[in-house]
Order: sequence, then structure tokens, then C-alpha cells
Amino acid sequence: MRHNKKFNHLGRTASHRGAMLSNMAVSLIKHKRITTTVAKAKALKKFVEPLLTKSKEDTTNSRRVVFRNLKDKFAVTELFKEVSVKIADRPGGYTRIIKTGNRLGDNAEMCFIELVDYNENMAKNATKKPVRTRRSKKAAQKAEDVPVAEEVKTEEAPVSSSEKEEDSKAE
Repeated sequence: MRHNKKFNHLGRTASHRGAMLSNMAVSLIKHKRITTTVAKAKALKKFVEPLLTKSKEDTTNSRRVVFRNLKDKFAVTELFKEVSVKIADRPGGYTRIIKTGNRLGDNAEMCFIELVDYNENMAKNATKKPVRTRRSKKAAQKAEDVPVAEEVKTEEAPVSSSEKEEDSKAE
């Protein structure tokens, strides 16, 4: 049973786990993207996102709280000067986990964890999304396949079924 098991202990003592998460958070803040296992990335996400939220307001107390967790003044300075400016209008979800496959040695699931606002490639892809319509997939594909010149047609008078039969007989 897993009573009161709210977070992954990662097979480490509390002090080792805290030091590891602190070190990984400093690396994430400095490099904006790190490669790690999925389990560690999920634990790091829970560790670093409250710190990023704290960094939005630059007060002495919030700097002390962040420094207590990170223990690296250069990372704290970069967090409050650069990162907090970029994430100021974001309501949450400051990190993204992208799975990359399994590690060769022990087949552990590997991933990138990155700060969302620092990946320009994902930002470009997000802006290029087509506008969704309520048409079916087949209708959307037909609309994409038809050139623009063919889409613009002049409306002709409706042809009755008897006129169609006469045209087919004449041919």
C-alpha cells in the first residue's frame, strides 16, 4: 500500500534528494534545459515551479526563500533578473518535459526538462498552428487540395433534372 507516499523518494535519503534537486534546479536555471530521467524530471518540476512563482515578486523575503532552496547566489541572481521577467505574465506551467527515449545502459526513460519561455523552436511552432474549423476532416482535406482559383466560382442558374437529361441525349 502507498499510504502517505506523496512524492517519489528516488531511492535516496532526504538530504541526498534535497541536494540533488537543488543542484538540478540550479543547472536548469543556468542552462534553461537539462537532460535527465523522467522520474527525476517530474520530481524537479515539483521542486522548481514554486521557486519560479516566488521569483515573480522581487522582495528580500522571496530572495531568501529561493536562496534557501538553491544555495547558489548566481542562479538566484539570474532567476530574479532574467527568468522572472520572461515568466511574469505566465500563470503557471513554467517547465516542459519532453521524452527522448530510453538510455542505452540501463534502459531508463530519458527526457529534456526545459523552461517553456526559452525554447524558440516551440514558440515558432505554437504560432504557426492553423485555425481550426468545425468542418469534418474530409472537407478540410478537400479545401486544402483545391487551389484558390478554383474555389471562386460564379453561380449559375440551377439546372433542372429534365434539362440534364436533354443535354445527355443531345451528346
